Amino acid sequence: MEKQTEHEHSGRRSYLPFVRIEQFEAKAKSVLSRSAYAFQSTGATAEITLRENCLSFSRLLLKWRCLRGVANVDLSATVQGDGIASPICVAPSGLQGLAHPDGELAMARACTRSNTIMTASTVATFSLEDIASAAATCAARSSPQWFQLYCLTDRELTRQLVLRAEKVGYRALVMTIDLPPIGIRYVGERAFTFPPWNELANFSGAASQSASQSRRVTFDASMAWHDIDWLKSITKLPIIVKGVMSAEDATEALRRGVSGIWVSNHGARQLDSTAATIEVLPEVVHAVNGRVEVYVDGGVRNGGDVLKALALGARAVFVGRPALWGLACNGEAGVCQVLELLNKELELSMALCGCPSVHDIPESIVVPAAKYRSNL
Repeated sequence: MEKQTEHEHSGRRSYLPFVRIEQFEAKAKSVLSRSAYAFQSTGATAEITLRENCLSFSRLLLKWRCLRGVANVDLSATVQGDGIASPICVAPSGLQGLAHPDGELAMARACTRSNTIMTASTVATFSLEDIASAAATCAARSSPQWFQLYCLTDRELTRQLVLRAEKVGYRALVMTIDLPPIGIRYVGERAFTFPPWNELANFSGAASQSASQSRRVTFDASMAWHDIDWLKSITKLPIIVKGVMSAEDATEALRRGVSGIWVSNHGARQLDSTAATIEVLPEVVHAVNGRVEVYVDGGVRNGGDVLKALALGARAVFVGRPALWGLACNGEAGVCQVLELLNKELELSMALCGCPSVHDIPESIVVPAAKYRSNL
């Protein structure tokens, strides 16, 4: 594949000659500091679930279907009522400035150019206002942005984050429920030290940053399901619960009136030896039974993985590390290229499986590999 160029607002952007997500990871590892790569790439304790998030996709096979009229494959999707170009969206990840100087600003611009959702993190290196502004000024089109929210011990500070996100136009709140406590990350902890809260953009101007007040900016271990009721009382934004890994939690989230459920194991950075997200997805989809949209992240490395998740009931699939690797390799253009690659693979996979649109993907095209091996 020859190197290509494309004009954009700041001049010409170069494309890397990569045709697989793994190539972006290898390049990112070579250009990032040891500390930054450790923060982005590592998982909890023995990293069993980190590996399983990817390997579980390989244990699912796609059923090839022919003569299905797929001359025009439509990737366009609707998520929380907003139209996007593709069901491939970007998951929240903190401290993106470690990957590239433009960090979340470049990520926001890339997602807007790709007409998909970016989920901005509470612990971003740029403020939620600056991220929203970057997206708004980079192109004529407007793409929805979501804000990922951690519930803090200082509830007034949490409330202020919500109001700020609402004010500048974020379209949904993604309440992350799988932290605290913070998982044990043996590999990452040896190489990376999390910065003080008052160095994070969303908190640098919060009240004043005396030592006593900075200590209040901590994740709330007392968080419980009733906190969703509190969150609903202070905002009109849709609330999406991220970190659901069981039918029981999905059912409780529905009882609390959430607008979406996000199957996630926090990139395998919290509890090791838990299930891969693609393994849990059918259980959650069955429990939800179409009452709200279901999303998933974790282990997605190609368009075929995306198709498997969509077939098993996900409305949208969120990628985290692949987008970060694109950012580390080539900033905004790198993220765009990662998304383009995944979308191209998804389009081809859909065509070969006889699916002309993302709204016409049957569960039957996904088959456990063990089914075929048992017949040998």
